[in-house]
Amino acid sequence: MRIDKYLWAVRIYKTRAQAAEACKKHHVRINGVQAKPSKEVFPGDEIEVRKNQINYRLRVLDLPPNRVGAKWVPLYMKDLTPPEAFEHIKLMQEARLYYRKKGTGRPTKKDRRALDDFLNPDDEAE
Repeated sequence: MRIDKYLWAVRIYKTRAQAAEACKKHHVRINGVQAKPSKEVFPGDEIEVRKNQINYRLRVLDLPPNRVGAKWVPLYMKDLTPPEAFEHIKLMQEARLYYRKKGTGRPTKKDRRALDDFLNPDDEAE
């Protein structure tokens, strides 16, 4: 089975075109070798996929006949991704939210004036 079809069938990517694009951008490796979308995959192969800043490691257990439901994915694939990868993403998201809370948007005119007054206190005498 082709790697792009396999990644689509086991629900790593929503569409086969997205899986093929990931292969073309060198985000997919089979047994440590970069894979083109047409590369064949076999049971026992280890796949590394870079998606959403996480390096997923997967082991092929069997080849699905077609796209399978989420409930049946463990029959065809074993996820070997270390839990530290997910913790790293969680920390990055928390650090990003620290600077500005989601939904606050741009400062208002009043906020801008207060910020200008704070940064340039000597201009108030004008």
